[in-house]
Amino acid sequence: MRKLLFCVLSCVAVIPNAFGMDLSLNQAIEKIVSESNDIKRADANIKKAKAQLSAINANRWMSIDGTVSYMNLINVKHPTSSNGVEIPSDIGAILGSVLPLDAIPDNIFSAGVQITQPIYTFGKIGNAVDAVHDAIDMSKSAKDLTMREVKYAAANLYWTAKMTDEIVSASQRNLNNARAAKKKLTSAGRANRSNLIKIESDIASKEINLSDAEFNRDTAYRMLKIMAGIDIDEDLILVDNFPDKFAPLNAGKLKSNPEWDIYQKQIKMYESNASSKRSGAYPTLAAVGSYSYYSMGQDMGHMFDKEGSQSAYWGLALQVPLFNGGIHSANATMEAMNAESARQDLDKSKKLKTEEYDNAVSKYKHLCNNLGKLKKAHSLAQQAYDVSAKRFAAGQTSAVELSDVSGALYQMDMALLNAKYNILMSAESVKKLGE
Repeated sequence: MRKLLFCVLSCVAVIPNAFGMDLSLNQAIEKIVSESNDIKRADANIKKAKAQLSAINANRWMSIDGTVSYMNLINVKHPTSSNGVEIPSDIGAILGSVLPLDAIPDNIFSAGVQITQPIYTFGKIGNAVDAVHDAIDMSKSAKDLTMREVKYAAANLYWTAKMTDEIVSASQRNLNNARAAKKKLTSAGRANRSNLIKIESDIASKEINLSDAEFNRDTAYRMLKIMAGIDIDEDLILVDNFPDKFAPLNAGKLKSNPEWDIYQKQIKMYESNASSKRSGAYPTLAAVGSYSYYSMGQDMGHMFDKEGSQSAYWGLALQVPLFNGGIHSANATMEAMNAESARQDLDKSKKLKTEEYDNAVSKYKHLCNNLGKLKKAHSLAQQAYDVSAKRFAAGQTSAVELSDVSGALYQMDMALLNAKYNILMSAESVKKLGE
């Protein structure tokens, strides 16, 4: 007895896993968001924009360039035996006071470092930095827009899969009703040929409907699993059901949208770029400094025995572009026109998104108002079927009438289910556009 009790408790303990994974709407959305390639791409774009900011900001700071070189001069006449290049006598006489050598050393070493620090660029760097800041904000708004789209798509996947569950159940009930009618007809011993043929036809048709519904359900579940990163062989139980009642939407006027934010930042970015391009025609003031070391020798091993030549300087440099063919003005004009194009896109987006948002709110209210009437119609269709089924059992009506009433009830099942789905997705549309 104790062994039997232990076995029973063990079976009860593993029942939840045996039935599959419970999945709520919020869990499905979280999983799909975490698996979304679009979200990951949006994160990468933000990191890319921040890296661009670092690259532009680097122009604010000093640049240090170092150069090291070694050269060995070759005596073309005697390349293997000479350690220097002989100086002709006439040239040696001229340079004798300067270079007290009869040959130029063939080992030459030089090293140097140069430092440049921009001081004032008349807006070339500052405006470019502002443009990249706007690009970063654009990337963040783009991620917000993508997040809303992904959440909407996730809700759509979930409720679509749930609806296919309900369609399978409705199709199974419809088929069971037809089979029950056949059983009553044959068991009563009054099955005439026309009624039997009609019921057999209904059963065959409803078996096809059920098969199609099961196929659509399996397809919807596979897509949900793929997008949520769930093993394709995992059994799912969608725990959230279609509600019977829907609360009024707390939706005011549409005041903001990520797409609008993108266009607004894009306008600012283009304007900053235009200012930066225009500043290319202005001077650049920078502090400069340099140090150089130079050494020569007949023998590589003794080249550094004597102190080499050194030089250094520091000062200010003003670089003034004198003529560039109008390239800076042309580039600035192109950026300004990009800004104007973005303004037109923003104006169009505001009109379209506002209309889409208002339509989603109106559709939600319209569908909610019709839901009560649809429920009443469904209840009447159910009553009509119940009456017809009793009359058919009593031999007071034909299989044709029962089939028509059964079909009408099935259509009302689909209409009610479709209405609930549309109400939920209208609410998701309002959330996507105006959250």
